Amino acid sequence: MLQTVPELFVRVVGTDPVIQGLAGGIVIAAMNLLGASLVLVWRDPSERALDGALGFAAGVMLAAAFTSLIIPGIEQYSGGDPLPTLAGVVLGALFLDQADRFVPHAHYLLTGSRRTDAADPTDRLPAVDERLGAVVLFVLAITLHNMPEGLAVGVGFGSGNVEEAIPLMIAIGIQNVPEGLAVSVAAINAGLDRRAYAVFAGIRSGVVEIPLAVIGAVAVSVVAPLLPYAMGFAAGAMLFVISDEIVPETHTRGYERVATLGTMAGVVVMLYLDIALG
Repeated sequence: MLQTVPELFVRVVGTDPVIQGLAGGIVIAAMNLLGASLVLVWRDPSERALDGALGFAAGVMLAAAFTSLIIPGIEQYSGGDPLPTLAGVVLGALFLDQADRFVPHAHYLLTGSRRTDAADPTDRLPAVDERLGAVVLFVLAITLHNMPEGLAVGVGFGSGNVEEAIPLMIAIGIQNVPEGLAVSVAAINAGLDRRAYAVFAGIRSGVVEIPLAVIGAVAVSVVAPLLPYAMGFAAGAMLFVISDEIVPETHTRGYERVATLGTMAGVVVMLYLDIALG
């Protein structure tokens, strides 16, 4: 008899939610590495292609935030009471909003362009050596925006519901491919002249997802009442990244329609995965 994907995953990894979270973190980080490595064969991706790919990533994250985090958090893990999960959504968004004040917005890192919006001084590069500053800020910003993804996967497996955690892991892994490619392109745009180092930067940005996945799984396994809050927190952080970073940046270079179609494709893919694997 053919095994389902969740059954196969449990057979290989086991039933411990923390170990499952670790495995999930490794999978999504590996997909990030795959995307970052594409720069070695796809040496000059066009802005049109990047906008479409990042739009796709946004669509996957958007659907996953609701189908795999917010809705289960309300319906299954808080007895139908929406307040704990929605409180988590607010906290997740506020956390990313505050954390974003300490690093530059991802638009510089993804496009290599500079903005000088006087209303938002965080959009300006610091008055230090630009190349070194760009590299450091590049790592900080992309790492920050990888954190919700690792946390979401860990929380999903920590809930003990593998059937819902697997689609979330696969969806985040899929969206990590174009995101990883964008990371490597950003490294080149920031002035890094070796493609090998650009790939290394992509690996480094993805590695943060592994410990975050373990932390998420441990937290909700040990303190079960935290689960709806944690699911909402991960979803809120993901939604913040989509709205504040990815969507605006895919609409600044004249390829808004391509990005929008990519977003719709991402939503459809995630909904299909949720039904087929959930």
